[in-house]
Amino acid sequence: MSDEALKKRLRGRIKDYLRLTHLSIQLIAGRRFYITVLLPLLWPAFQAFLLLVGWRQSEIEAINVQTLIGLPLVIYAIGLGIRIVASEVDRRTLEVAYTVPGGSHRIWLAKMTASFCLLLFSELLLAIVTLVLFTSFPFVSLYGALQAAVFYMVVGMAFAAFFRSEISGAMATALLLTINIIIGFGSKMRLSPFFNPLAIDSNMTDVTAYTVQNRILFIIVISAITLLTFSRVERREKMLGD
Repeated sequence: MSDEALKKRLRGRIKDYLRLTHLSIQLIAGRRFYITVLLPLLWPAFQAFLLLVGWRQSEIEAINVQTLIGLPLVIYAIGLGIRIVASEVDRRTLEVAYTVPGGSHRIWLAKMTASFCLLLFSELLLAIVTLVLFTSFPFVSLYGALQAAVFYMVVGMAFAAFFRSEISGAMATALLLTINIIIGFGSKMRLSPFFNPLAIDSNMTDVTAYTVQNRILFIIVISAITLLTFSRVERREKMLGD
């Protein structure tokens, strides 16, 4: 096969994948998906309003940015995650997914990619708003917020697939998030998806080691949850059973 033919084939595959991702975005967030990425901006706008009218006493500093960006992004991620698999169950189209050549996991991967793209774009907007309205911040805050969002996205996907319902999946994931909020987001806990190295006293602990351990841990956890969920969804009789 000539180089020109290989390039043409590669371009064709890229176009097909981009088209699939675009369709997956519409399935996940609807045809007006560009509006949904703006919804998380309501939270920093609300915080700016509180500061403006004097109802918030403390200024937002770099240490607070991860939570400021992370909380609305996590809620948005849960909304996306519960729809990755369970939306097919609710629409009674799950059986069609099992007829896709190569396996149904190709659909779930495409939807996960679409959800991740939406999260990235929404986080970019949140970062810009935070820089304009509040303060500058290090990249580690952005990564921490994205880590928490992706974690809750796959947890939402897992719960929704397990219960075969978007509503049940949302309730279970919301319960987990509520517990996380009650304990102060676990920003100082290495086992928390919201771990924030800026909240750790660098004079007492090795912040870099803690941060690396946390990031590696959640890459493994997110991958494991995804694989277990796909394993569950591949059990056709179980998923299609009443």
